[in-house]
Amino acid sequence: MNTAEGNIFFLQLLVITYNMESGMGDDDIKPVVWVGDAREQVQSFPREVRQDIGAALYDVQKGEKPPKAKPFKGVASGVLEIVTRFETNTYRTVYAVKIGKRVYVLHAFQKKSATGRKTAKLDVAMILRRYKEAVEKEKEQQK
Repeated sequence: MNTAEGNIFFLQLLVITYNMESGMGDDDIKPVVWVGDAREQVQSFPREVRQDIGAALYDVQKGEKPPKAKPFKGVASGVLEIVTRFETNTYRTVYAVKIGKRVYVLHAFQKKSATGRKTAKLDVAMILRRYKEAVEKEKEQQK
């Protein structure tokens, strides 16, 4: 088992243990759907950042809003971003919660903006494109 598989297995065990202790069943947890290369991008982040994002997404799966989440403007209602700062870098994970009964992770990236806090236009365009893709994917699931 490689490190990534080990991390996933460990997180799955934590989720199962938490669910058993809290009385929360699988029906209460929203599944996560990764759009495009979002999962691969998160897996390329430092371990501490991955753990932070994983914990935040688990909160989302339970129907809670993570403390580090804030609305991502310019796409649609229900699109939020998790902002994680580590060392001198900022990492962002953008997800949608109002598309069916799933959590769609649309994009994850390390913030590299020369314009300060503003997200690069290419990233915004990708998020918008992937949001539309997620809406279509959900429509197909409903059929």
